[in-house]
Amino acid sequence: AFCPAHRPEQALEVSPDPGTLCLICMESVEDRNTYSTLVCPACKTAWFNRDCIQGQALCAGRSAFWCPQCRVYRKFVLEMSLMGIQIPMREPLWEHDHAFAELGERHSQCNASKCLYPGGREEAEEDGPRELLLCCSCAAVGTHRHRSSLGDSRTGWECDSC
Repeated sequence: AFCPAHRPEQALEVSPDPGTLCLICMESVEDRNTYSTLVCPACKTAWFNRDCIQGQALCAGRSAFWCPQCRVYRKFVLEMSLMGIQIPMREPLWEHDHAFAELGERHSQCNASKCLYPGGREEAEEDGPRELLLCCSCAAVGTHRHRSSLGDSRTGWECDSC
């Protein structure tokens, strides 16, 4: 905690332009560099409200905390630490609850209007006529090889949307 007389101040000689917005909350920042208004020391164009950048630091942790505009890490973290922003030494919070785990999952069903596979849309064989092929452009649509009339030599297929 800092008293008003001894609180840290950024040594940068820049001021926000009138109407400058915080990159995090999109609310206006003060018209000058103050304790409540911080600027990225690297790009000197990214302005933040102190509460917003503190919230980002708490969510991101040390490994994912950088300037949202220029993405500079070392200089940004050092300056924010010197300015009293607490940056926890941990992985980002979004990694703890596996919020993005589905991004690593592969599409796994046949999207043909009438799936003819006896096992159903969710089932497929590793190879052969019942192999599930994904669209080679979007990978978001699948079909069984037999349904799409593709021979065993074809490894690619493109859906009607693509």
